[in-house]
Amino acid sequence: MSPVRLETEIAAGLSLRNPVMTASGTCGYGLELEDYMDLSRLGGIVVKGLSPLPRSGNPPERIVETPSGMLNAIGLQNIGVRAFVEERLPVLRTKRTAIVANIFGESLEDYRTVAEALAGAEGVSAIEVNLSCPNTAEGGMVFGVDPKSVGRVTRAVKDASRVPVLVKLTPNVTDITVIARAAVDGGADGLSLINTYVAMVVDVETRRPVLGNGTGGLSGPAIRPLAVYLVSQVARAVSVPIVGIGGITCGRDALEFLIAGAAAVQVGTVSFHTPSAPIRILEEMEAWCAAHGVADIRELIESLQMPHDEVHP
Repeated sequence: MSPVRLETEIAAGLSLRNPVMTASGTCGYGLELEDYMDLSRLGGIVVKGLSPLPRSGNPPERIVETPSGMLNAIGLQNIGVRAFVEERLPVLRTKRTAIVANIFGESLEDYRTVAEALAGAEGVSAIEVNLSCPNTAEGGMVFGVDPKSVGRVTRAVKDASRVPVLVKLTPNVTDITVIARAAVDGGADGLSLINTYVAMVVDVETRRPVLGNGTGGLSGPAIRPLAVYLVSQVARAVSVPIVGIGGITCGRDALEFLIAGAAAVQVGTVSFHTPSAPIRILEEMEAWCAAHGVADIRELIESLQMPHDEVHP
């Protein structure tokens, strides 16, 4: 049987050898997974969020398990963009896979600063813009819930970048397609979705939140059906490539995202208990395609048939 063609494109001019990537915040800077897999087999590595200066993150507790998922409130702890470029990127770029730098900020200038610091960095394949942060310069509203803010941040990063820009969308909005269009209008080359849902776990004995920050981001299998739905909605609203994220634990989960409209996927929470999961998921996707006569993974992308799409005689 002929091998399955796994190449895919997540932005114009940015092709991946296969559609499986790591998700930001779940694999450190990628090198932490070297003991568990050959990183060159991945389609790409998305490093944890980078800010202008190092951040120590939130106080404990930072993680709590929930049925079919977990909440995290790490607080975007990271070494800062300059340390990443000088210390981690030189090693990462030898791994023969796409390196995507996730970035965030608390002001428009923060985003611009990080993007400019990455502009001349050899080895960065793309920038992923995390918009799930409060805009401290304008009253604390989360960037990603306001279309105008989304457009401004996207344009600022795009203007400072020499590589494709992906915008990571929050699901904590009324209509995610409005936000998606704003990102595309701002110059986004592709979209990543979804980020986590804001959630809370309460300790009934103390009557206080378990997480030190009070709330955290819900991820894991519990959110997968929600994420697949939102990917399907955004795929019908914009024409740029989409990277699907949310609760993927096996090959069939990943295939759901592709059929719904994603060109690639990011694997995250499952890596906490099975660090090698991205490779297993990739192998399961390839085996499914081979068993079902799918010669090219791109045949599946946006192949979803909704009931109201059917034409009856």
